Amino acid sequence: HLISRPLVAALAAIAVTMLGTAQQRAPPPVDRAALERQAEINKLPDTPGTGRFAAMKEEVASLPRHVVYRPKDLAALGRTKLGVVAWGNGGCSDDGASSRFHLLEIASHGYLVIASGRILSGPGAPPREPREPRPAAPQGQLPPPRTQVSDLTDGIDWALAENTRTGSPYFGRIDPAQIAYSGWSCGGVQALQVAKDPRVKTLVIHNSGILNSGPTNMTGASVGKGVLLTLHTPVIYIEAGPADIAYENGMDDFKRISHVPVAIANLPVGHGGTFNEPNGGAAASVAVSWLNWQLRGDAQSAKRFVGEDCGLCKDAQWSLQRKQFAETRGSR
Repeated sequence: HLISRPLVAALAAIAVTMLGTAQQRAPPPVDRAALERQAEINKLPDTPGTGRFAAMKEEVASLPRHVVYRPKDLAALGRTKLGVVAWGNGGCSDDGASSRFHLLEIASHGYLVIASGRILSGPGAPPREPREPRPAAPQGQLPPPRTQVSDLTDGIDWALAENTRTGSPYFGRIDPAQIAYSGWSCGGVQALQVAKDPRVKTLVIHNSGILNSGPTNMTGASVGKGVLLTLHTPVIYIEAGPADIAYENGMDDFKRISHVPVAIANLPVGHGGTFNEPNGGAAASVAVSWLNWQLRGDAQSAKRFVGEDCGLCKDAQWSLQRKQFAETRGSR
């Protein structure tokens, strides 16, 4: 595994800040071991993913403040149409490369993945330079996020426009019926905020959930459990077990959702998840299977989630619960 305990601790500290309390906290002490580990991860090359289409990432002038993950050779798609996944980063950060292994893996399976922000870590990142400090937050409030919820819908808008623009490399290569929102931690809450988008067909929420303690403004807007009522598609929560700071929030979301098909899969690795493992690790594999099932109707992928002997039901690493599906026996 590429992700280390110090790095997980640092991510958890960030999550505590973003998932916040009503009080302002002193900044956590600098974890030098975690910073060193992050520097090691930054040196790792981008990976092409395990899918049929070797993937790459890039910034595109026509879509500022976003990072696009896609198959390198679009002509190799043949008749395969690209699905589109808009991604919110952990901490609602503006580092669109912070989950690059995970997003490259998804793209390699024939998806156009659009992350908010810019390439600020890993290959292609500019030299580290001082950043403008965030405006001071009033007492009892969190600082404003570096990305906006609208960045997710902007990415979808751009992709669908490119699909119809003569001369675009994506002209006619996107299936407008294959649209998903996804995100990690604070970015997962951003994805839930745009769940009402009529174009979306499914959501994949990682290590996240709406705060149980009441509305929060961590994404720049007040978000409460009521947002769950806006869901109109199947949704999966991919959580990281009881040690995940978002675990209780995600489990409560699952319990409350009673009007659409919903699944929650737990892999007990803590809030840092498997994002920095090769090809995004186990969580990326589950996300790809879910997208292939929900967006493409792939029967083989569906077997990981439904049926008495579903793949995740038999996988000792995972625990799976699901409801409102046609067949949900075998949950554990």
